[in-house]
Amino acid sequence: MVSIILLIYVAAFTGNTLLILLIWLYSHLHTPMYFLLSQLSLMVLTLTSSIVPMMAANFFSGWRSISFLACGTQIFFSLTVAIAECILITLMCFDRYVAICDPLRYPVIINPKVCLQMIAMSWAGGALTSLGHTAFTLHFNICSPREIPLFFCEVMAMLRIVCEDITAYEKAVVITSIVVLLLPLSLILSSYVLIFLAVLRMNSPEGRNKALATCSSHLCVVGLYFGPGMCIYMRPGSAKTPKLNEGLFLFGTVLTPLLNPLAYSLRNKEVLSALKKLMGEVSVLQVNGRNPIITHRQNKDAPAKGHFVS
Repeated sequence: MVSIILLIYVAAFTGNTLLILLIWLYSHLHTPMYFLLSQLSLMVLTLTSSIVPMMAANFFSGWRSISFLACGTQIFFSLTVAIAECILITLMCFDRYVAICDPLRYPVIINPKVCLQMIAMSWAGGALTSLGHTAFTLHFNICSPREIPLFFCEVMAMLRIVCEDITAYEKAVVITSIVVLLLPLSLILSSYVLIFLAVLRMNSPEGRNKALATCSSHLCVVGLYFGPGMCIYMRPGSAKTPKLNEGLFLFGTVLTPLLNPLAYSLRNKEVLSALKKLMGEVSVLQVNGRNPIITHRQNKDAPAKGHFVS
């Protein structure tokens, strides 16, 4: 099982890294939408890399312990990135709304400065919310044996081994989840209603298909990120269902990072064209490396000599 998870992790790491590389290398992808997408891929890499390698190392080494400080650090970073992803996905929806519903003002509204503000807002919102929950979760008294019923340190898993009454805090987690998950999801769905109405009014079939392709990719990502989070954090007493939570966390931290680049590459002609261009350039470099061009120069005073032209 762990070997399969590692294979999926390597594939997810490669896919998201490749997506970031394509967006960085090719100028036709230097747009706000792809810039935000590269940040989402970076968040995905941060989340899965903060969990899967340590889980695999603990399994193969047989060392199942983690220090209290390391556990708190893992809670903070995983929750920070998860909340930042939700905020960024919501802001990416706003980017699509402006691009389709108000295209003439798009360069003015979604400019590089605004993109940087969106990214800063996502990271800051995630960090501040995560700091509060991490500090509050770790201040509870933990029962012995201190065995976390999950493959990594996480808020709901830590609440499972707390020796105090956490009913009030569980309600606070649900309320926070409504703000972090349900409110952004409501904004996303409302925006897409307006987007689809605008798409239906388009006269160009090509423009309509392109808009639907980018929107369908974003909607797939919305389902992948918001679905597991809502099932985990918006169920009262969800800390008491560790098996279900473990499956949902596996999906969110292992499978979702793998599906994220696929959702944007397989459905997006611009990303596919950049990928084909990169593969073509790599193939040319490999051929030139194996078969260097040999030329000959002759003169009256010296015999012919071969030299390489790189």
